[in-house]
Amino acid sequence: MSAIAGILVTAAVTPVVALSGAAATSAVSIFENLPSNLKPGQLAEPSTLYAKQGDKNVKIAEFYEQDRIPVGWDDISPYVKDALVAIEDPRFYTHGGVDALAASRAVLQNAAGGNMSGASTITMQYVRNVLVQESTAVPDPEEQEAAYKEAMQQTMDRKLKEMKLAIGVEKKFTKDEILTGYLNIALFGRQVYGIESAAHYYYNTTAKDLTLPQAASLVGIVNQPTAYQLDIEENIEANKTRRDLILGQMLKHGKITQAQHDEAVATPVEPKITPRVQGCAAAEATYGLGHFCDYVQNQMKKDESFGPDAQTRDFNMRRGGYDIYTTVDLDLQKAATDAVRNEVPKTMEGIDVGGATVSTEVGTGRVLAMAQNRPYSNDEALTSQGYTAINYSTDQSDGGSSGFQVGSTFKAITLAEWIRTGHSVRDVVNVNGRTVQLQSFSASCMDGGVYGYGPWEFNNDNMGVRGNQSVLTAIAQSLNGGLVSMQQQMDLCDTFALAKKLGLHRASPATHPDFANEGTLELTMNPSNTFGGTDEMSPLTMATAFGAFAGKGKVCTPVAIDSITGPNGEAVPFKKSECSEALSPEVAAGVAYALEYTINNGIAGHARSQLGIPHLAKTGTTDEYIDNWTVGASSKVSTATWVGNVGPNPQCLGQADCKRVDTRNFGGYQGLTAADSRIWPAVMYVADEKFGGEGFGDPAATALRQTMVNVPNVTGKSFDEAVGILENARFAYRDGGEVDSAAPKGTIARTDPAAGEATGLGTEITLYRSRGNAAKVPGGLGGMTAKEAESALKSAGFSSVSTSCTGGGKVDSGKDKVESVSPAAGEEVALNSRVTLSVKCS
Repeated sequence: MSAIAGILVTAAVTPVVALSGAAATSAVSIFENLPSNLKPGQLAEPSTLYAKQGDKNVKIAEFYEQDRIPVGWDDISPYVKDALVAIEDPRFYTHGGVDALAASRAVLQNAAGGNMSGASTITMQYVRNVLVQESTAVPDPEEQEAAYKEAMQQTMDRKLKEMKLAIGVEKKFTKDEILTGYLNIALFGRQVYGIESAAHYYYNTTAKDLTLPQAASLVGIVNQPTAYQLDIEENIEANKTRRDLILGQMLKHGKITQAQHDEAVATPVEPKITPRVQGCAAAEATYGLGHFCDYVQNQMKKDESFGPDAQTRDFNMRRGGYDIYTTVDLDLQKAATDAVRNEVPKTMEGIDVGGATVSTEVGTGRVLAMAQNRPYSNDEALTSQGYTAINYSTDQSDGGSSGFQVGSTFKAITLAEWIRTGHSVRDVVNVNGRTVQLQSFSASCMDGGVYGYGPWEFNNDNMGVRGNQSVLTAIAQSLNGGLVSMQQQMDLCDTFALAKKLGLHRASPATHPDFANEGTLELTMNPSNTFGGTDEMSPLTMATAFGAFAGKGKVCTPVAIDSITGPNGEAVPFKKSECSEALSPEVAAGVAYALEYTINNGIAGHARSQLGIPHLAKTGTTDEYIDNWTVGASSKVSTATWVGNVGPNPQCLGQADCKRVDTRNFGGYQGLTAADSRIWPAVMYVADEKFGGEGFGDPAATALRQTMVNVPNVTGKSFDEAVGILENARFAYRDGGEVDSAAPKGTIARTDPAAGEATGLGTEITLYRSRGNAAKVPGGLGGMTAKEAESALKSAGFSSVSTSCTGGGKVDSGKDKVESVSPAAGEEVALNSRVTLSVKCS
């Protein structure tokens, strides 16, 4: 007891004389060896998300482990300060951190089997709260629990440490600073910390505007939150008893008058519980931004700037007091939310229906809008009501789905490689569905340098346009055959290398065991993917790629955050967008040229701007209309819209034939199948109004120039031999039937255009086969006698020969000589055709 008393005496003196030489004993030495420096860390504060509305930043959501809003001394009602001092530590302003009288009483209580709690001054309580806060700042749950238990120990060692630290705090901070710190750190029940949040939660007011009875009521909670917190009706009476005790202490110590006391005691305890809603549900309810909010969280969890692992990053975000200024534009977001939810219901009988649209800023990757048909909620009980936590716009790793096949929108990537390799959009290609050999697809990165071997059959969905057409037409009418013809002239590996440069990747790992990309996010490298987009991708990925076509070839990774500010106003680092040149500006402009043509002359007419802003776009539909897409952009905003099956209809799960279904069966005429064609322009109308746009630049000359080549000479060749020569020269062909010709019967008599004639690469060449009933008029007939010439013609097979005098008179066939022949020498005519000899008659 003497040792303890010595320590307590030492601890009780004021900072000026504390630990002086006169008091030095062995007990003092023990006390001196305890830590004395307490460094209150940054208090856990909520982080707030903001969105753009014009030049303003609007709060859309908050996240917190502790609901706390730190305030300064002047922002706290004097009633609060006086109530706390009166009930917890009346000698607060006169002791040096440890109250000697209270400590002495506590020693006697402890000796009698009590504890040291009664010795705690406000400063010591502040110390304990700081130690508790330090324990809660440990991300690992087990380590946090151990630290918390240590901070809450009711032992002599712990009490002595608190005393020593309290003396250190009193040396460093003023009394008002300590009191302010205590009121900002204290727990007021549940997740409510600090007087400002307590005032808002329990009374819907501020700490500065608390009335006397409200202040005493809140200070009463601190003593034992679970017993006195006001959001439990059974606690109201106990809280009033505690409140009135505090009011009595305030009167006793002269902090209030008798009249104030009596009026306050007579005031009933009537809380106005006002929860501070946190999480993405608030963003969803107000702005339809629940899934975007969740996307921001997932981006921060993946960002190493916020900690070594996802758990720590999320923990730090909820405690860091960050102001997170996001990229989303509320006007564009409203347009997107309204459009997709007006066109695609939350649920439909017989189909697991989904719809999503996402917009990014061209040239920066900033996500401007993200909306889908089903509202956000991570409450599984709401799933049956059409809510979901799955984000249809993003990859699976960002809280998204497994992705959706992108269909013919992938044709734009094959087109980009076509132009990049020097081809023209005016070149003519075979657009028919047909059977081709797999070895016709070069693939430098595969064994043998080709994709495979054997026949491969494919079809067109658009059967109205056939034959040989320009690449422009193939793209505008989405003709599979045209893209196959194009890919046969390129390297398959290069096409998919370009897709990767454009940021294209699967939304979830591939699962097909027969393909090399199994278990990865790499695209599936096969011919059908070049026109049919068989890989499942997210709308955000597609918007990113098309942003490069509209942005002079620059592709930028998506980013949802513009800036982050810490609680002290300092800039907080985070992972920003990374931009690179996927295409040269001229190649990108060539793609844009063809995709503009698709709007103005093809099947994407719905993407035409109502304001005259240049747009590019490509549609996409997968087999059985399971997925329907419109992806396109202005020079400012890129938008990808998808409508279709989220997955198989949940009602058939477990059945053998459970699968995704044809969207043409839902929504009536042009229902779900055309919903994307209504959503996309609705979003882009607002984008055009807000951001404007200009042209996409000038394409490379090679992209627009029709390549001219000479027609090969196939006269006299067999039909099959001639076809092979033309196809090797990249011409199309057509059988023109039989004609009279001097060529051997069955061989090629002539072509149209003729051999040697310059014509556009890929032009259709008509092949005419010989009947064998013709010959060329022999040469050298001039100067012969008429008789000699007639004999030569008959020897050549011509059966009908006539003569005429050039100057009148009568022909002497044995004497008069031929001046000319018709048809002329060398001309090919039917053998039964008349040949006329013009003779100079004597």
